[in-house]
Amino acid sequence: MLEAANNSELPPIPGKRYFTIGEVSELCGVKPHVLRYWEQEFPQLKPVKRRGNRRYYQRHDVLMIRQIRDLLYEQGFTIGGARQKLSGEEAREDLTHSHQVVRQIRAELEEILQILKR
Repeated sequence: MLEAANNSELPPIPGKRYFTIGEVSELCGVKPHVLRYWEQEFPQLKPVKRRGNRRYYQRHDVLMIRQIRDLLYEQGFTIGGARQKLSGEEAREDLTHSHQVVRQIRAELEEILQILKR
């Protein structure tokens, strides 16, 4: 994900549950209209919408926006390239998680087999 060293110019994220689009704009150094555009371009970015379609971002959304900002503004990725990179990272994380679950189930099954052999 995004290291704090890459975000030294950005303010720390407060310990709140939800953030308005204005707060996220200040936390990430991106204008609100850019955030709304990125919602259309990046399927990973899905803020909660409540009364009157008001957006409420959670901490993971803010981290994702900072990562998108870094890819686009600091590393020079295009929108398509950033989208592809983020999807690839999610796929790798999902695969790693799946491998961990399989290992855990296998270990539990081996324990059950040992108990049944007794």
